[in-house]
Amino acid sequence: MKIIHTDCLVLGAGLAGSAYAWHAARAGFKVELLSLGEPLRANSDWAQGGIIYDTSPDPAQLAQDILAASDGTANAAAIEQLVREGPAAVKELLLDELRVDFDRDAAGQLDLAREGGHSARRIIHAKDATGHAILEALARKVDTTRGITRRGGFAAIDLLTLSHSSTAASDRYEPLTCFGCYALDTATGEVVAFVAKKTVLATGGLGGIYLHTTNQPGSVGPGVAMAYRVGARLMDLEYVQFHPTVFTVPGVAPFLITEALRGEGAVLVDAAGRRFMDGVHPLGSLAPRDVVARAIKQHLATTGEACVYLNLAALKPEFIRERFPGIYQRCLEGGVDITRERIPVVPAAHFSCGGVHADLRGRTNVRHLNAIGETACTGLHGANRLASTSLLECLVSANAAAAADAVELGDGKFHRPTPKPWTSPVKAADPMLVRQDLHQIRTTMWNYAGIIRSPRRLARARRILLELREDIQAFYRDCRPTAELVELRNAVQTALLVVHAAALNPVSKGCHFLAGDEQP
Repeated sequence: MKIIHTDCLVLGAGLAGSAYAWHAARAGFKVELLSLGEPLRANSDWAQGGIIYDTSPDPAQLAQDILAASDGTANAAAIEQLVREGPAAVKELLLDELRVDFDRDAAGQLDLAREGGHSARRIIHAKDATGHAILEALARKVDTTRGITRRGGFAAIDLLTLSHSSTAASDRYEPLTCFGCYALDTATGEVVAFVAKKTVLATGGLGGIYLHTTNQPGSVGPGVAMAYRVGARLMDLEYVQFHPTVFTVPGVAPFLITEALRGEGAVLVDAAGRRFMDGVHPLGSLAPRDVVARAIKQHLATTGEACVYLNLAALKPEFIRERFPGIYQRCLEGGVDITRERIPVVPAAHFSCGGVHADLRGRTNVRHLNAIGETACTGLHGANRLASTSLLECLVSANAAAAADAVELGDGKFHRPTPKPWTSPVKAADPMLVRQDLHQIRTTMWNYAGIIRSPRRLARARRILLELREDIQAFYRDCRPTAELVELRNAVQTALLVVHAAALNPVSKGCHFLAGDEQP
């Protein structure tokens, strides 16, 4: 078994993982940056709306908006950190270092947009492809930064801990400690052990455990599942945010329709053209995401309609094509000219507000294991995330974790154990069974643990998933690992954790909404 040693091992090359890698390398440390796909295959790349850049004299207003969106449940300390450190993080990396081409007004000033739940314009953007503009620039910087080794095509399998993975028997008496991971090199089929002083979970979200999602393929909560298997603390996993507006046309792949459209004046209407959100919330179509997604779901269940619509009549055609060129083109390819027609939309799983519990420096309860970005849960989002906080959270959490790690790495007091060798069965997994099991997980989660839940639905989901997990575990033990099999194993575990968290919480808050069993 090949063993690779490094200072920092980063699992996930989205905005959080890449930003951490850059900060750590700049501090003089050796970094291994692992991802399954190409550099831009991350949820960060698909972020459309923008990133908060609040330089107003009253940052308390942003803090209040974050707290209000969370239904009053967010961690005040995490909010304070984001509000305090966010502007400098954006300026240092995105504006000064990467020089991201954000949209500007006629005077050359950054153009500020507004999205749902925001009381002011404070979001900077690059047309309707902000995440892509940021991650593309950062990926180029990472690839030219000394000390970073990027490895694509690697699927993390399990974390290495002293208690389970060290060849030294005495290491099991040490505190719960991570020292890297086993990862599958999908090009060769070989399992490689990465031994690291610091391991960083930046694996993104878990929307892929649902039938309908805005997430990239493979986003099934791998960081959550791996952390759980070694004893990390998890929290708030019941709070899965569903984005209200995802393009839906039969035979066309669904995709996200940014909330920024509503910020510029688009409104949600039903098939008859009625603005149904106006009677649901004082902010109407700009209400927080959980409110809008739930209202759409209830409206569709009541009326039997297949979708609702975004009406862009208040926006001039030339403005739509200039401000939202990506959405305009993709909708046109799907048969909808949004300068003349309404956009058919439905909700889909979008963002995990919970995750691996981490403090404001990314520390988990497992020594030398960090979690940042969407994988982590500092309590910033509480029960529901405010729009355009996710990219900013990636920057702030990566910066804080890297700075704290640089201090600890500087003292040189790290034990480097030898990991146990990996042994794999020779039997090949049946790909049809893998696909079928994953589809069943996603269907079960969508039907029974989705936007509107009930005790009975959650109990049924748990029964189905427990039986599935037994089958999948046996499947996993008997077959040599593949990326698809690793994904399936993580997906069923993450799904069970979400269902378990939802069943333990009897109070409807934010994204977690419990209806009576008689409700649709």
